[in-house]
Amino acid sequence: MAPVLHVADRDINVSSLDKELFPEDHVSKGDMLLHYGTVADAMVPHLAGRPLTLRRFPHGIGTEGFFQKHPSGLPGWMHVVEIAHKRSEGSDPYVVCDDAATLLYLANLTAIEFHIWTATTAALERPDRLVIDVDPPPGVTVAELRSVARRARDLCTELGLTPFLQATGGRGYHVVAPLDRSADFGFVRALAGGITDRLAAADPERLTTAFRKNQRGDRIFLDANRNGHGQTFVAPYSLRARPGAAVATPLDWSELSRSTPDGYTTASISRRLARKTDPWADMDDHAAAPAEVRERLDAMNGTKAA
Repeated sequence: MAPVLHVADRDINVSSLDKELFPEDHVSKGDMLLHYGTVADAMVPHLAGRPLTLRRFPHGIGTEGFFQKHPSGLPGWMHVVEIAHKRSEGSDPYVVCDDAATLLYLANLTAIEFHIWTATTAALERPDRLVIDVDPPPGVTVAELRSVARRARDLCTELGLTPFLQATGGRGYHVVAPLDRSADFGFVRALAGGITDRLAAADPERLTTAFRKNQRGDRIFLDANRNGHGQTFVAPYSLRARPGAAVATPLDWSELSRSTPDGYTTASISRRLARKTDPWADMDDHAAAPAEVRERLDAMNGTKAA
């Protein structure tokens, strides 16, 4: 008989708990389920209401996984939202993780990574997050990455945003600012692009907004593309499907100088949450109006041009 997890009022059948999903690190599926059970209280508020894209690895990260936007065969108690196609008729179902039971159910499907929209079901066409992805090529020092993250923070702050920081568990950092849902995706995507353009223009030898990798050289990519309709960024406390089994981790800015993008693991995140409140817990209290931020950016660019 398959083991059963009792989560709130749900019973979740789990399987293959001894399967090593991270062979080099000897992290099993059971270890992954334990991680998501441990972080659920901190993680679920960042997932709640947001359409998900899952990154699943049924045979572990040593084999090819896949992204899944529209999982099928889900139990009837799970929250699924239909999202209309942008350029054709019809819609697609997206799962939304509003509780720990859903999180553990999806993890049991070997969903190692959880990626979230920048909007919620409350206003699917009006994002409440602006995301700048600081994405380095190989060979960039952590000290330089930290410096770029601080520059993004300082510009966002000057524009009237309240920036928050996430170590992605991969190569770089996310700088994320909450919005008041008063603008659509097109406006927010253009605003994020304007911010990254200004940052790159101030240091064109080291920073770039070029989408094509062959145009970036050895420069750090400031990616604003995650702000488009249907685009996603890695959820706080999600594992990353790469050797090391690192965890995407929200940080206080005061922690940046001693952090690395992939410095938190399933073991250290458990200790961290036992002693520290989630740094993103009050993010929505600092939501900004994108139109006002755009006005400040335009004025700033106009002053520069003069």
